[in-house]
Amino acid sequence: MDKQIAHLITLRKNGQLEEANQLMVGLVKEHPENAYYQFQCAWTFDSLGKEKEAVPHYEKAIKLGLEPDVLIDAYLGLGSTYRTLGQYEQAEQIFIQAIHEFPEAEHVKVFYAMTLYNLGDHVKSMETLLQTLLRTTNHQGIQDYKKAIHYYSDKLDQIWS
Repeated sequence: MDKQIAHLITLRKNGQLEEANQLMVGLVKEHPENAYYQFQCAWTFDSLGKEKEAVPHYEKAIKLGLEPDVLIDAYLGLGSTYRTLGQYEQAEQIFIQAIHEFPEAEHVKVFYAMTLYNLGDHVKSMETLLQTLLRTTNHQGIQDYKKAIHYYSDKLDQIWS
């Protein structure tokens, strides 16, 4: 990790978000083709609640190419940012792409479920969320009722007489 990124992380941990953002904006100007810097810059904008400014940096970071462990975070950041901006269709596409490339990334599926909810697809949203819950929890009560939760996850509107 280079010194500037280490300094950025220290600034972020200390709550110096504006300073972290200024550092990253400067680094991106100096190194516009550095995907990791673009990603970090997007993150600093998101941290400040400046989602619109974050989007182009996330997009460029993804386009330039990132290591898989960073790419999944970039997908999550971009999709979540689109969602908070009300750009639900774009968020859905990013989350679908992320899930396709990283099917084990359960945390992305939770954000995807939120996006489906925003799109009005409540059935698929709940199914996605419940299935994710079943795959990721160790809570004994959830485990005890796993079979029933799984069964009902895609039958939420069904009524039995």
